[in-house]
Amino acid sequence: MATVISYGAAEVVTGSCHLLELDSGTRILVDCGMFQGREEHRNFGPFDFDADSIDYLLVTHAHLDHVGRIPKLVKEGFHGTIVATDATFALAEVVLLDSAKIMKEDYLTYYKKAQRRGTEGKVPQPLYEEKDVDAALSLPKIIPEYEKAFALCDGVTVTYRNAGHILGSAFIEIVYTEGGEKRKIVFSGDIGNDNDMVIPNLVSCENADFLYVESTYGDRNHKGAVESEEEFRSIITDTLKNWGNVLIPSFAIERTQEILCILKEMHDKGELPECKIFLDSPMATRATTIYKEYAEKLLSTECQKIKKRDGTVFDFDGLIYTLTVDESKAINDVNERAIIIAGSGMCSGGRILHHFKNRLWNPKNTVLFVGYQAVGTLGRRIVDGAKWIKLYHEDIRIKASMHTINGFSAHADQTGILHWVKEIKDLQRIFLIHGEEEKQEVLKEVMGERLHEKAHIVEPEEVIYLS
Repeated sequence: MATVISYGAAEVVTGSCHLLELDSGTRILVDCGMFQGREEHRNFGPFDFDADSIDYLLVTHAHLDHVGRIPKLVKEGFHGTIVATDATFALAEVVLLDSAKIMKEDYLTYYKKAQRRGTEGKVPQPLYEEKDVDAALSLPKIIPEYEKAFALCDGVTVTYRNAGHILGSAFIEIVYTEGGEKRKIVFSGDIGNDNDMVIPNLVSCENADFLYVESTYGDRNHKGAVESEEEFRSIITDTLKNWGNVLIPSFAIERTQEILCILKEMHDKGELPECKIFLDSPMATRATTIYKEYAEKLLSTECQKIKKRDGTVFDFDGLIYTLTVDESKAINDVNERAIIIAGSGMCSGGRILHHFKNRLWNPKNTVLFVGYQAVGTLGRRIVDGAKWIKLYHEDIRIKASMHTINGFSAHADQTGILHWVKEIKDLQRIFLIHGEEEKQEVLKEVMGERLHEKAHIVEPEEVIYLS
């Protein structure tokens, strides 16, 4: 009997990693992501399965919490085939190289400080280096096209379908034979919010026997896309008219591109007050370049119209890409009317922290959160109402205005999840993953009430028998 064990994203949002073992002995890993926030320590232990025994790694999309431990998996012995869309491979290279760079820099910083205390032996080594990323991306690959089923191995067929989450994202349908009967299991990955701003909307799943579905926002609904955009525009305009600055901690992939689309439209329509806009994230800049490369193939109809009209989807006068450290530091000389988009999205590192240090204390400024803030992250502490934070050994008083707009989320909300699941025929069992436990409890109850479906909240390393 086939089994699934979740070694990540079980009762938490991060660290997506699910092992499907078939009767034939074939072992398929779906995602191998990094833990973030209060679960971060779990990245440093060995995998709780034999990496060498994995035959295939199927990747849903290139966010760090879905791909971040792939080089570590290779270091520990994985030498099988990696399956992902072409765009996912392109973005994953950017994400993983950036991750390796940050881990190396953090290690050297912590090691130097530990040396002065005589505790350098306790500083954990980086999970992997750039050479490990290169080794992972050099493994055998299968690059599927959306909607086209392919044979993974004898008796196993796989189909990737557009999840509407980020560029190249997919939910994965796996069909296998057991006891002479065909069975289908679907792993949702992260499914999109249907705002159709940059990425086309999530497509439907026709049927499945077993469904592993994300539940990040299973307890709530987002504001509507139109309402969220209006709120975004209003906050930007009001802050700039008050001669303040807007700080936007943003995820490099998808969220940044959505923000650029809105700001470009505001600029083109003459709605944007005179200002300077800085994309202060080398990673986001590289990701935006990849989005541009796939504009005519994978972006929304509206983005394709903009590309045809202007020759570019995201660029406009006043937008400045700051790649070097010196360029980033120079932003400090701009005292007013600046929009600064910088990583990381959850404020766990990156250039946004330097801008926080220089601008959080000013009540004229605004911090605009446009993405999910995981428990245990600095972003979550600020969203939850922190009055002070410590940055670079300095206490910073928070006086800037704080705004959170969840309508930009690349994740489906409760209504979106229910609508997608409702359309799936022949469902026997539903398993909830990729969500905080209290939110999963809400979604489980709602699924029972509205869909008359009994969902199961997957526990860490619980063995699920697909029967």
